[in-house]
Amino acid sequence: MSNTLDQKPAALDKNDEQILGPLPTEMRRHLCYTLGHPNSNGDLKYYYQALALAVRDRVCQQWQATRQRFASSTGRRVHYLSLEFLLGRSLNNAVLNLDLAESVKSALKQYGCELEEVAEAELDAGLGNGGLGRLAACFLDSCANLELPVAGYGIRYEFGMFHQHIENGRQVEDPDHWLRDGNPWEIKRPESTRTIKLYGHTERYHDAEGVPHSRWVGTQDLLALPFDMPIPGYKNETVNTLRLWKATTTDVFDLAEFNSGSYPEAVAEKNNAEQISMVLYPNDASENGKELRLKQQYFLVSASLQDVLAQWVNQYGDDFTDFGKKNCFQLNDTHPASAVPELMRLLMDEHGLAWDDAWKITSECMAYTNHTLLPEALERWSVGLFSHLLPRLLEIIYEINERFLGEVAKLYPGDLEIRKRVSLIEEGDHPHIRMAYLSIVGSFSVNGVAALHTELLKSGLFSDFYKIWPKKFNNKTNGVTQRRWLSHCNPGLRGLLNDTIGDQWEANLEEMAKLADFADDPAFHERWAEVKLANKRRLAEYVKENTGIVFPENAMFDVQVKRIHEYKRQLLNVMHVVHLYDRIRRGETQGMVPRCVLIGGKAAPGYHIAKLIVKLTNNVANVINNDPKNDLLKLVFFPNYRVSAMEVICPGTELSEQISTAGKEASGTGNMKFMMNGALTIGTLDGANIEIREKAGEENFFLFGMDANEVTQTRKDYRPNEIISADSDIRRVMELIEGGHFNANEPGIFDLLTSGVRNSEDQWLTIADFRSYIDAQQQVEATYQDQKKWNRMSILNSAHSGWFSSDRTIQQYADEIWGVKPLER
Repeated sequence: MSNTLDQKPAALDKNDEQILGPLPTEMRRHLCYTLGHPNSNGDLKYYYQALALAVRDRVCQQWQATRQRFASSTGRRVHYLSLEFLLGRSLNNAVLNLDLAESVKSALKQYGCELEEVAEAELDAGLGNGGLGRLAACFLDSCANLELPVAGYGIRYEFGMFHQHIENGRQVEDPDHWLRDGNPWEIKRPESTRTIKLYGHTERYHDAEGVPHSRWVGTQDLLALPFDMPIPGYKNETVNTLRLWKATTTDVFDLAEFNSGSYPEAVAEKNNAEQISMVLYPNDASENGKELRLKQQYFLVSASLQDVLAQWVNQYGDDFTDFGKKNCFQLNDTHPASAVPELMRLLMDEHGLAWDDAWKITSECMAYTNHTLLPEALERWSVGLFSHLLPRLLEIIYEINERFLGEVAKLYPGDLEIRKRVSLIEEGDHPHIRMAYLSIVGSFSVNGVAALHTELLKSGLFSDFYKIWPKKFNNKTNGVTQRRWLSHCNPGLRGLLNDTIGDQWEANLEEMAKLADFADDPAFHERWAEVKLANKRRLAEYVKENTGIVFPENAMFDVQVKRIHEYKRQLLNVMHVVHLYDRIRRGETQGMVPRCVLIGGKAAPGYHIAKLIVKLTNNVANVINNDPKNDLLKLVFFPNYRVSAMEVICPGTELSEQISTAGKEASGTGNMKFMMNGALTIGTLDGANIEIREKAGEENFFLFGMDANEVTQTRKDYRPNEIISADSDIRRVMELIEGGHFNANEPGIFDLLTSGVRNSEDQWLTIADFRSYIDAQQQVEATYQDQKKWNRMSILNSAHSGWFSSDRTIQQYADEIWGVKPLER
């Protein structure tokens, strides 16, 4: 039976459904014969692998049937291109979505173990870093749940991001070899291997009719080997596909070099090729790092586009007339931006289309999602690097730019400044290609990911493009899947919801609105509090196992977990912890409630300031956690934050910290996960916080700080030192940090942080928002002392979280951008 995406699968035989035996039997068969470990002696690793394979067998039945529906469909298809897919663990997700809980329980009973302990043997898939990758994973889940013809395309990273551990308070990065035991969820598809070109040069030639063309010659080629992972929908017998590419070489090694004793040289080509899919986001501080990152992006794009074109040719032959109408490529941020010139190249150079025909197809099937308001995060590649690595694509980009600027000149005759501002090429001594601009020009749709974010794109970052193409721009506020982020990770709350409002919320989160009817029900309050307490106990045990710090269950659990970055302002959080500690030292504890603060996240290896924030957090934690006079405050930096950790952290959280500088966070999705699970949010008017506050009600949200407009005005005359001098609370915090209270043996190590917040050019405005943050936190404490009020606010947050399901987001993508319908049965 064919399993390739570019060939129509053979029809399932009517007896295929009877091939598999009961799940306990299949697990035992895999343990004995697939793994060769009939007597695993209680080794959970082998139990996990055998169970995963048995569950995958059941997934494969539905997967094959879905592929038949996919191949038979004549409607539009979507191809989601992303450098990240932060899937987490797959076993529990598959068990939930295929409704196999009872069968799995029966299978594991014979070995005397439970699903929870066996699932711990699965390593998190190292295919992403933060919100961008987790969003992509949620989107794939929702596409399968809605039975939409959507396939994901990514890279099969051998080592993922990195494993983070802490030494002397500092982040240390280790390789995250998540594939060391294999991945039972993937299926290798060598028959769909694609060839990727790099380097070389271009040359001009004329065809038989005298028409000039370019061709890319003298290239160094490598191979993209696909591995498919199933993405099961929720109890609907639909399983979509995530195809991940592994880089390998056309020749395994040079036998002559090997026989001559030159062993490193013999495998040099293989090693160079495999570097591309080795690590997510290699440090690009060096030129070699920049080149490797560009290679990764092009590798993903070229392999994926070739794959889709092969599917097209298999189904429709060489007639590409309707290709643009029947395919859509969603570019998840600027990383896949080279899809625009690469599709042009493939259509023209490989399939013989003229420029105008190729451009018409390209510009009607590319759609771009922007995920950042930070100009420095919009990728720019030097023309020199592009010329060296991708010379044919550079030619095409220059041609696209020339034609685009010609259109701009007609719209704005004589206005040279707008042409300079929107040019795909940033001129100068070292010209660069603006990849976000390339994405906009080559796409029919450009969307932001929260209402404020989209408005700021239109009025600021991309204002010139918005003037040219106002209809291109639209908003699609992000969402998260409730199957993973409530049903799976919070079984206690799942049970309470099912008893109270039924189980339809798992497929349609808008059903959560029914919870509002119980916001003032004392009996329901009691059960709600019992669920939260159980989740807090579970989280406290998890924190103790990973850090050695004991969180008392009567304390408020205050959490900020996300990528470590200055704009996310973990530093503001730590400074507030120092403020609370200062109050405790001075005996000013009136109105304080016991509080346990958990901060977690990874700093990019080359991001010195972010890593210094990690160090400060750990140093402050070490001092306050070991102060015998302090019995009200705990702080931990949770190491190696990841999806499976969030699945424990999220249900046990009571206060969610979403404290970014207004106008900097595109959306946020952690805020949505916490809201679903009943945490209250303290946050700024930034990203999706605005919509969360609107849905939950202003009275159920702890607001502080400036809005985006006030941030802009404050920057014009910002004087942080005057604020510090005038506020004794803030002044004492700065004195403690600057005076070496938390780094007695390492003088001066935090000077860069303190001088940064004192600098009038501090774009994060940490000091400007600090007083408001302190005041809002006092409001939090006052509210927490009234547990009836707190629980009511908690219930209403969950009740109003329906809008933030990724099912809603994806339905909007399907209706308003992609134009796709569910697969027919």
